[in-house]
Order: sequence, then C-alpha cells, then structure tokens
Amino acid sequence: MLFSKKKSILGVDIGTANIKIAQVSHGDKTILDTYGIVNISYQLGGGNDMVAIEQMANTLKALIQKAGVTAKRCVISFPNSAVFTSVIQLPKMEESELSTAVEFEAKKYVPLALSEIDLSWTVTGDTAGPKDLQQILLTAVPKQITQNYMRMFGLAGLEPEVGEIEALALIRSLIGSVPMNCVIIDIGARSTGLNIIENGFLRLSRNLNIGGDTITDKIAQALNISIFRAEQFKKDFGISNSTFIPETIKPVLNLIKNEVKQLLTLYQSQNVQVEKILLVGGGSNLPGIEGFFEDLKIKVELGNPLGAVGYAQSLEPVLKRYSLSLPIAIGLALRNQT
Repeated sequence: MLFSKKKSILGVDIGTANIKIAQVSHGDKTILDTYGIVNISYQLGGGNDMVAIEQMANTLKALIQKAGVTAKRCVISFPNSAVFTSVIQLPKMEESELSTAVEFEAKKYVPLALSEIDLSWTVTGDTAGPKDLQQILLTAVPKQITQNYMRMFGLAGLEPEVGEIEALALIRSLIGSVPMNCVIIDIGARSTGLNIIENGFLRLSRNLNIGGDTITDKIAQALNISIFRAEQFKKDFGISNSTFIPETIKPVLNLIKNEVKQLLTLYQSQNVQVEKILLVGGGSNLPGIEGFFEDLKIKVELGNPLGAVGYAQSLEPVLKRYSLSLPIAIGLALRNQT
C-alpha cells in the first residue's frame, strides 16, 4: 500500500496487564508521532462479555485522547493466548490450489472447527530441505474473540484494518528485513513469548504463563512485603546488585531459560545457528537480566524498537524508559509501510 505524505496509522497492542499504543507517520521518513501505555485489570475472553468490552473501549478511548492520537486507522494484535499459530510445509503449487491445501492442513493443527475460527496464512519462504517445499505460517483466531475486539475498537472510535500475531510485529520493529537467525524473548506482565526467527521469518512461537508479575510475587512472598514494595525492589536491585533477590527470582527466569535451551537445541540440530537473543517486554527492564542468559553462549542484548522510527530528540529520555514495552505497538504501526 502506498502512503501519501504524513499518512498516520496507529498500532494497538493489548497485553495481559496493559494497553500500548504507537502512532507512526509514513512519508519521506517514518516518524513516531506519539505513544501511550495504560494499565488494565480485565481481559477480553472468548465469551460475549459486553461489560468487559465497554470497559476496555473506555480505557482505550481515554488513552488515545491523552496521547493526542489523530489516526483512526489502526493495526491490532491478538494476544498469544488467544491465537493458534503453526509453521507448516507444503509442496509448491498455484495460489488457487494453495488455499484449499492450507485449509485441509489447518484441520490437523487447530483444535477448533474451521467454521469457528478466522484463518489466515502467509508464505514465509522456501524450506531448508527439498527445493519443492515451501513454509507457511498459519494463524487462527476464534471468531468470538475477533468479534469482541471489533466491537471494542468500534466503541473506542477506531477503524481496525488488520489484526496479526505479536511475533510478526516484533520482527518488524526489532530486525526489519534483515535475514537474521535469532530468538526474541518478550517478557510481559503475566506471560512470556518465545519466538524463533530464521532468516528473518518466524519459525516457532511459544507462550509461557509466567512474566514480570510472577517475579514480583516471588519477591513479595520471600521478603513478606507488599506487591508495591516488591515491584520497587525488583526495579532497584534486579538480579545483580543483591544477595537475596536473585535466589528468589532465579526459578522463574530459569523456566524461561530452560525453554529457550530446548528451542536452541532443536534448531541447532537442524544446522540453524542463532546469532543473538533479543530481550523485550516490560519484564526485560530487570537490571542485570542480559547477564542471566549469557551462559547460553549466544550474544544477548535488549531490543531497540526505536531504531525503526524517527522521533523528536526531546522525547528520548522518556521514550527510553518505556521502549522495551513498545516493540509490538510500533511494529504494528509499521505494518503498512511497504
């Protein structure tokens, strides 16, 4: 899609504990116009819960007003917990035949009837094996969840153009079109996404039901303090500047690390050499977290979604505080750049 000068679009990332937005202008340069983050205490599930839909819509509407958002068009993400994803292999064929073949294969991977889901797919490239095979990313979202999101965005005064999975937005904002092999670890408040990227394409995405809040809870229990104080301890001490906090939170981080080890072993057995591990999400603000993963013998660094956009230099000090929470929202807003 071609953009006229200064055409803006909004990326909306609804997580387990907060909503993140980023408005990006596409013109001679790609500019981050504004952004915002707000906490939420409820979720849009698979039921037809109009109370939750209206509450979420009101929260989102207040956020876009406070942030000074001007765009109505938006790209949205569905939470990992609500999406079924799988990378499959199929023989190369005409596009007219491929659609039927994909639907047939989807029945093997999606635990719902095709009539109950919104199914989409993308050819992500050839396989590393036989030349006559291609890899395809399947994405399936229950129709009730799609309908809930559409109602919510409509009430908030926004016009969703497309919805996609979080991993694709992360790739777009963190590595762009670079054909990189890497692992993106997105540590959210209540869940952690693990994404294997091969040659710049998503190959596997897994979701763990642990996150930054899990770490905060462990500290509160170990020190017998409030959640508020535990959160402050976590931010101040991290895992490198204290003798007692690391032992409290290591079991949580080890769950993430061990899962990454298994994924690395799987892909290294297929001669895929991972170049780096990128850490994002609010939970990655934990001081010293890069060092915790160093024994994996792969370069570890914090992701930088701000590298994909321009922005006013006066915003840099504040933006850097929140940048690790914005890669999905920024990546969504970059979707229609080309």
